[in-house]
Amino acid sequence: MPSKTPPVNSESHTASAHSVAQTTLKSIAKMARQGHRFACLTCYDATTARWLEAAGVHLLLVGDTAGEVVLGFPSTIHTPLDFLVTLTAGVKRGAPRTVVMADMPFMSYQADDAEGVRNAGRFMTEGLADIVKLEVDRSFAPLVAKMARAGIPVVAHIGSRPQHAKLHGGYYAAGKTAASALALVDDARAMIDAGASMLLVEAAPVEVTEEIVRVSTIPVIGCGAGPTCHGQVIVLHDLLGMTHWQPAFALPSAQVGQQIKEAASGWIERVASGDLGVHPYVMPDAERAEFLRVTTRSPRLASTTEPKG
Repeated sequence: MPSKTPPVNSESHTASAHSVAQTTLKSIAKMARQGHRFACLTCYDATTARWLEAAGVHLLLVGDTAGEVVLGFPSTIHTPLDFLVTLTAGVKRGAPRTVVMADMPFMSYQADDAEGVRNAGRFMTEGLADIVKLEVDRSFAPLVAKMARAGIPVVAHIGSRPQHAKLHGGYYAAGKTAASALALVDDARAMIDAGASMLLVEAAPVEVTEEIVRVSTIPVIGCGAGPTCHGQVIVLHDLLGMTHWQPAFALPSAQVGQQIKEAASGWIERVASGDLGVHPYVMPDAERAEFLRVTTRSPRLASTTEPKG
């Protein structure tokens, strides 16, 4: 197959790259302080990352949801660590001027703090990530502190934690009682004190998120946590209408899934009819004449499918 990678030094690539402002953790923190909301989407490949960067998306999350939407697993806990490290590097190469957040998968940091720091380091070096995300509560404060001490920026993902869904018998909302809401605020405070660079609150009531944003000294990203957060993140495939079910906070803005289906159906029809457009590869007249002269005199090769004897 012909390469689809654009030349790195092409004028069009350079112009496109410089037309998008560089986004950094510092600039996102400044947006949060000034009351400007930032947008975050999941992303799993360099080509899509290039388009999302061109659109001006501030932050791309290489989520463990890749295990579901890319590999077809039933939940995020099956997503392999090495796979996510590779995808993260690809996304960063596709969007070098955008902040890329790596998602640390199930059992890449829970069993041992030292292993967690090493794996987070892999995302920063091999994966080219700008920041890593962990699903945590206040009991993970020592690990977050060790990562911060090592120079690894951390997004502390609190509230509903998909990697813990089996403990609850499925996906769940967080902070729906006064006691659990206060505990969630305490989780946020513990993560801030431990040195986290951002918080991500998932599936929580608006009142709880408002309090977390009020007490937070770092940017807060919401995922089904209401409009108060400094930033918002959803799964890209939900936004594009490519999944069979979307959560209420991630309604589709397009129907790309249907467009893919229609494009594929059209391709089937074009192949069947032979309508492939103008063929781009042409022999020079002299070479064609020589080729036809030789082949018209050559004996026809026997088909390998013809019965013998």
